[in-house]
Amino acid sequence: MALNPSRWSQHWIRPEIVPLFAAVATGMGLAGFMVARHVTLNPDVRINKEDREAGILDNQNEGKTYKDHGLRSYLRERRPEIMPAINDAFSKLT
Repeated sequence: MALNPSRWSQHWIRPEIVPLFAAVATGMGLAGFMVARHVTLNPDVRINKEDREAGILDNQNEGKTYKDHGLRSYLRERRPEIMPAINDAFSKLT
């Protein structure tokens, strides 16, 4: 009892399910990005056998560059506000 393609799409693809698919796809994309980032850039993750045999490494510089990535260094120079223009506008009212 196989469904033909047109009946399958009528049964499973509905407009009310699109937000659910979007939310799940976004979550899976973010999770995949974080896994790829940690596996490729984290200095504590060692995939090669030679790197694993080295044991505990003294790599504070690599850890600092991993922790202080581009977004964090960009936000460090900014004021910690969500909407600075609105905050400035309302602070000048007094």
